[in-house]
Amino acid sequence: MRTPLDILSDQFGHNAFRPGQAEIVDYIVEGRNVLAVMPTGAGKSICYQVPSQLLDSPTVVISPLVALMDNQAAGLRANGVAVASIHSGQSREENVEQWKMITRGEAKLLYLSPERLMQPRMLSAMRALNPALFVVDEAHCVSKWGPAFRPEYAQLGQLKDLFPNARMAAFTATADEATRKDIAEQLFKGNGEIIVHGFDRPNLSLTVAPLSNRTTQLLDWMETQKGQCGIVYCLSRKNTEKFAKTLCDAGYTALPYHAGLSSETRFENQERFLAEPAVIIVATIAFGMGIDKSNVRFVYHMNLPSSLEAYYQEIGRAGRDGAPSETGMIYALDDIRMRRQFISEDGSDSEHQMREHRRLDALLGYCEAAKCRRQILMSYFGESSNPCGNCDVCQNPPVLIDATEAAKALFGAVEQTGQRFGATHVVAVARGDETARILQFGHQDLPVFGTSKQPKPWFQGLLRQAVALRYLNVNMEAYGRLELLPKAKLVLNSSATFMCKDPAVKRPTSKKVIRAADRYTLDMNAEDTDLLSRLKALRMDFAKQLGKPAFVVFSDATLIDMVSKKPQSGDEMLAVSGVGPSKCERFGEAFLAEIAG
Repeated sequence: MRTPLDILSDQFGHNAFRPGQAEIVDYIVEGRNVLAVMPTGAGKSICYQVPSQLLDSPTVVISPLVALMDNQAAGLRANGVAVASIHSGQSREENVEQWKMITRGEAKLLYLSPERLMQPRMLSAMRALNPALFVVDEAHCVSKWGPAFRPEYAQLGQLKDLFPNARMAAFTATADEATRKDIAEQLFKGNGEIIVHGFDRPNLSLTVAPLSNRTTQLLDWMETQKGQCGIVYCLSRKNTEKFAKTLCDAGYTALPYHAGLSSETRFENQERFLAEPAVIIVATIAFGMGIDKSNVRFVYHMNLPSSLEAYYQEIGRAGRDGAPSETGMIYALDDIRMRRQFISEDGSDSEHQMREHRRLDALLGYCEAAKCRRQILMSYFGESSNPCGNCDVCQNPPVLIDATEAAKALFGAVEQTGQRFGATHVVAVARGDETARILQFGHQDLPVFGTSKQPKPWFQGLLRQAVALRYLNVNMEAYGRLELLPKAKLVLNSSATFMCKDPAVKRPTSKKVIRAADRYTLDMNAEDTDLLSRLKALRMDFAKQLGKPAFVVFSDATLIDMVSKKPQSGDEMLAVSGVGPSKCERFGEAFLAEIAG
């Protein structure tokens, strides 16, 4: 009888499972339901692809994106694994033939979108197929508490009732405790294993800076990233176009990606990002899910993400190869206002909105951290961490000041104007600026008027921290007016002090240049570096012939192992990590010839 390790070695060319994989594989083979939360790049797909080859009936993989399905299917076929996929990107005839492959037993893996799977006709046909395993990829989409809830995913909760003999396996890189429990309840009524394999990604540096000038800050950041591949996230389609042009004008290869572009343009830009070196994608969050590119060296957020879960998932697209990679974010008070507005207008019930506001509060606390950012991030996901030394707070500890008197002026301005005005107005009242609006309402006669003479930018920094630290609330249902929270009232009546980071201190927006090319190649001599470049060029030739991303041929890690071992025969090539019999037969001769020179 073949074992999981046999499949891993014979089909995928690996001699051992990565940490955490074997346990999940064993649970699935034994017939248990599993929810696995694993960091991006930890090898989630192997955890269900290996069992699929050992089970008697087919495995159905539910995936949210056509591109993700196609890339995974192409990778499996390159390893000699028969696989079928049915989606809107194929003709009806192609989809019918793919279905026949499954019904004839020619393939054991079938990829489907949730929308197509949950159609009555498909579910009826699926009963005759009698699947052994349903796999839910990007499982955080199942939970209404998750950061990327998709209503069509909610229907997947019916599968356990419709197919009681099938086991369920769900995978995600991002889920806090409440989301994990909800996913398990939705998919298998809580009757299964929940496995969490570490959220920490110590190779990612973490940097957050308040907004001063988006264009300047972006270009400053890019000075440390020349020649690197990365993703820049923007909140709007308009800004993706704007900042892609800004980077192109500055000499970078930058491409926009958002839902407003044609599918052809999106596909072309995505393929260039996957295939070419030093390409930067400037995108909305429409980009990224299922992007299998191991050497993304940076992720930069031009605006505040929606939550710590969303932020963690988005930065997780950097450094999947384990090499040092950088993440940065800039944000402003206006970002907070917009995020509150999005939550208030999303049409969900009050309980869901309250939870989303709390998620945003947690993200704001992270942004205004006065201690190690990684500790805050890990604590949010229920893990502990020592100070990391790899975030901006650890490397440049903030200067804390007692800003109680200025805070009293600010909070007093909010209180004495009736908690009816936004940031610009209350700062002007506290500073004593006789604006037309202040004169219109007679606010120059308030006792608090002009009680603090700090510069306007200083006050704006103080206000941003007061909102982030929950002294003040931005009420989006009342056009963004500021309201006092209990902690602010304690400051006003002198029952508490207001300690904060000094708004006058300009924190560095970029660090020293880190050449994070690849931790594996740092010790390579010139000859090996040249060989690696030639192998990558050969890999690219094959990828273009296939019309698929380069990783479908061989991963970077496989090429690096190839350089290290310098195989001279087919048997030696099979000893390279990631080279199975199928890939060896298909590509081995050409790579052996290149190594031989």
